[in-house]
Amino acid sequence: MTDVTANTDAARAAAEPGLHRVMGPWLLLLFIVGDILGTGIYALTGQVAKQVGGVVWLPFLVAFAVALVTAFSYLELVTKYPKAAGAALYTHKAFGIHFVTFIVAFAVMCSGITSASTASRAFAANMSHAFGLNLAGLGITVIGLVFMAACAAINFRGVGESVKANVVLTCVELTGLLIIIVIGLWAIGAGQGDVSRVLEFKTGMDGSMVWPVVAATTLAFFAMVGFEDSVNMAEECKNPTRHFPVVLLAGLVITGAIYVLVSISAITLVPPEQLGEGETPLLKVVQAGAPNFPLGIFGFITMFAVANSALINMLMASRLVYGMSREHVLPPLLGRVHAGRRTPYVAIGFTTLLAFALITFVGEVPALGGTTALLLLAVFTIVNVAVLVLRRDPVAHEHFRTPTVLPVLGALSCAFLTGPWTGRDPVQYRIAGVLIGIGIVLWLVTVWANRATGTRPSEPDMADIGGAGPVN
Repeated sequence: MTDVTANTDAARAAAEPGLHRVMGPWLLLLFIVGDILGTGIYALTGQVAKQVGGVVWLPFLVAFAVALVTAFSYLELVTKYPKAAGAALYTHKAFGIHFVTFIVAFAVMCSGITSASTASRAFAANMSHAFGLNLAGLGITVIGLVFMAACAAINFRGVGESVKANVVLTCVELTGLLIIIVIGLWAIGAGQGDVSRVLEFKTGMDGSMVWPVVAATTLAFFAMVGFEDSVNMAEECKNPTRHFPVVLLAGLVITGAIYVLVSISAITLVPPEQLGEGETPLLKVVQAGAPNFPLGIFGFITMFAVANSALINMLMASRLVYGMSREHVLPPLLGRVHAGRRTPYVAIGFTTLLAFALITFVGEVPALGGTTALLLLAVFTIVNVAVLVLRRDPVAHEHFRTPTVLPVLGALSCAFLTGPWTGRDPVQYRIAGVLIGIGIVLWLVTVWANRATGTRPSEPDMADIGGAGPVN
């Protein structure tokens, strides 16, 4: 049966087209920057300020440090195994347990779709504000669904079109954040605001300054996620082994610097109590620092910033489903590639339907954003451990190798930030529990599908991946 399956897989690989290798280093850099920037910094700056007070920049800095350490682990793995499956591939190669592999894949996929769905609702809300539509309830939901359908259409046309759209949207969201930074620096130079607030801590009930920062970091980390999505684009990059290390680290440093500057500008102009009220914290900064600036224009910029997050997350979710299907972790139907567009059209449809359900039935930005961070921190813990396990699996080609201490620190810090001792809202654990429960049900369906096609569920055919050489 194994030989038959192998022959079938080989025949399918020969018959179906592969993915286009269209991304060079500059497109990849814009992709990473655009993927990290977006909903988190635009929507959660006020919530972070509510937790820590004036040092709102500090949780973003801590989240950057945790993300940077974990990024080094991803760099070793993506240059060692330049395939589209990402964290789930690394988990399977390290531990070889089909169930664990599937749950990791499902957690990453759900985190992307949940983030995109939240961004789509934020898009609808900002559209209502920018155009004075005064929509609420059903109106916001309908606009969110239409927007998600548009993301699916762009995704279906191909990664080239999607990345080009990402370039435009990244420039728009960068413009919005640069406006905040310039307004803040101009106001500080003019003697406006209160710069001393940037060093003011809000202490916890026990008088500690540490635990409020830890709690705020669990929120701020949502603004740093996205860098891990880029590994799922490995099969569509021209030279992943050469380009990924420099480009990924540069993207993280750029976004980390922007976050710190935006946070300092925001807290200088708006007290933390006011910044934490409502869902438009950066709009308050514009109002305080540049009251003559057209607020509708900034609302328009915010709308496109969260649109970029949704587009990129849906792009990544579909590629993850595609990659896992090709390795028998998901049913083979989800790995089909459209003959004309050469895009994973079934995976795009599947992830879009899940997003429709989340937009229609699931709640607000803080809960879903925190759940996204919770799921990914758990995945990052496993990935950091997988780096150390996979040191015993040499490959024929050269690849990036991270210092051993970094994956150890990454695993410990990510595991620490998932715990209830951080002050994380319990609703995030409930949402994550429901999602993982759905994942277990889907795993049983996957086992049945693998048996129906003659593939043993505990042994996905991944034998050829470990020996894959560098691709130019």
